[in-house]
Amino acid sequence: MKPQLFTIRSEGGMSLTASSLGGIVTSLKVPDAAGKPRETLLACSGAALHHGNGYMNAIIGRVGNRISGGGFSLDGVFHALAQNSGGKKHPCSLHGGGVGFDSHVWDVEKYEAAEGPALAFTRLSPDGEEGYPGNLFVRVVYTLTRDNAWRIDYLATTDKPTVVNLTQHAYFNLSGGARDVSEHIVQVNASRYSEVDAGLIPTGRMPAVEGTALELRSPVRLGDIFARASKDPLLKAANGGIDHNFVLDRTAPGLAVAAEFVDPEGGLAMQVQTTEPCVQVYTANFLTPACPARKGQKYGKHWAVCFETQHAPDAPNNPSFASVRLDPGEVYRSTTLYAFAPVDFDSGCDCDCDCDCHDHK
Repeated sequence: MKPQLFTIRSEGGMSLTASSLGGIVTSLKVPDAAGKPRETLLACSGAALHHGNGYMNAIIGRVGNRISGGGFSLDGVFHALAQNSGGKKHPCSLHGGGVGFDSHVWDVEKYEAAEGPALAFTRLSPDGEEGYPGNLFVRVVYTLTRDNAWRIDYLATTDKPTVVNLTQHAYFNLSGGARDVSEHIVQVNASRYSEVDAGLIPTGRMPAVEGTALELRSPVRLGDIFARASKDPLLKAANGGIDHNFVLDRTAPGLAVAAEFVDPEGGLAMQVQTTEPCVQVYTANFLTPACPARKGQKYGKHWAVCFETQHAPDAPNNPSFASVRLDPGEVYRSTTLYAFAPVDFDSGCDCDCDCDCHDHK
């Protein structure tokens, strides 16, 4: 089946274009402070190129992130998975295996939901696909809400016990890709992170972010993070930036704020809300300048940030993590919102000190 592009537009001035190939979003525009449409995602010159460039803007599954040990055991049966990452030293299954959800053409329905215009992506992942048990029916809905948010609703059912951990690998750059994200500000509502080994596989420990380069509970300029990356062991191990799973400080089920992302120069802010317990923050540390970007743009390392809402990586092999098991008769549900708003930064300072601060209105 040949991939097709679909576009939806909201009353608030947002627009989203996505391909039936992997649910890959090729454009997400939101109104900036001047009311003009601003591109917020990096994108390649063609949807098929997104897989080889960091799974850019695609639906990830059956299980996002890494699974170690060649696979996982479920009810005493070992299920071997494709080892598509980590090389010979640290082999693992990454983002669903060799042919994950991002590489399949989905059925797409365009319709008007209660919250706004929507695209529903559906497919049946057959029993044994990439080594995973059970026929898994998956439905992922992209909705543009009336208050300028990109809402993603995930749903899945199975006919055999299996594991599921879906996410979206969107590469956000609120300048529209005009520059890297060094001047962007990030904040993550997490007191702990997943410690990983040399192969970026979780050890099972979840230490505190306090006193580390991953202390993002207050707003941090990303350029300051990158400046210390060559010397900081946590950042150096992730190829010079952030590529870590953060355990969110949740107080109740339902949607909760996971992160904030702001471009002061461009006057645009994004808030990440999710029902998930974790978020993988990735600062495009492996994105190469050879990435065939849209309209002649050139991307590279640190040119975007991904906020991949999820359960903890390698959960099928770590009983101390929240389970990603799905049984027949159960329904997997997950929701994430990327909510946008223009912001105004005044370079003046109203305080009495002799400083160079910025007031955030």
